[in-house]
Amino acid sequence: MKTESIAPFFATLKAANPLPVTELEYTSVFELLTAVLLSAQATDVSVNKATRKLFVVANTPQKILDLGLEGLEGCIKTIGLYRSKARHLMETCRMLVDQHGSVVPRSREALEALPGVGRKTANVVLNSAFGEATMAVDTHIFRLGNRTGLAPGKTPLEVELKLLKRIPPEYIVDAHHWLILHGRYVCVARKPMCWQCAVAPWCDYAPKTPLPA
Repeated sequence: MKTESIAPFFATLKAANPLPVTELEYTSVFELLTAVLLSAQATDVSVNKATRKLFVVANTPQKILDLGLEGLEGCIKTIGLYRSKARHLMETCRMLVDQHGSVVPRSREALEALPGVGRKTANVVLNSAFGEATMAVDTHIFRLGNRTGLAPGKTPLEVELKLLKRIPPEYIVDAHHWLILHGRYVCVARKPMCWQCAVAPWCDYAPKTPLPA
């Protein structure tokens, strides 16, 4: 994608959705961290279904610990890999209570030190909870970065760093949400819906898919 195409690309996404937000449901930074931790290899819909049940009974690190591993597993068993995620969440809650006064830390280093929290999860929390200019590269953003020519790369980190470098400052904070939503609903993996894509004029994807007959 040409540099001069990037601004209109994001201006168009912004015009369609001025205040984008994550589709994960949460009411606190800890709930967001929990939801993102649980969302690995799972849909936001399935995570929301589980956390609606979980957060009613346990929505703080100490309450999760009080719930116990078996109780936590019972609340999230509809999510894929729930056993390992429950174990990671319990360990994370113990660290939050013991080392951070039950408060989710704001630094990348401290977040990534939590069990089950990698760079992508830390980026989501830093962006959605604290408004920092980070880019959590999931499968959707990785695909868009390469398909559109916005930020081609062989690894999520390479795509992330290119996006942070190329996206204009006025769009960077919300860019993560715009790209994820665009990849989830329009620029889908198997057959991108180019015929209804508002940013198609600036996209480098050559074999634009036509409107189905």
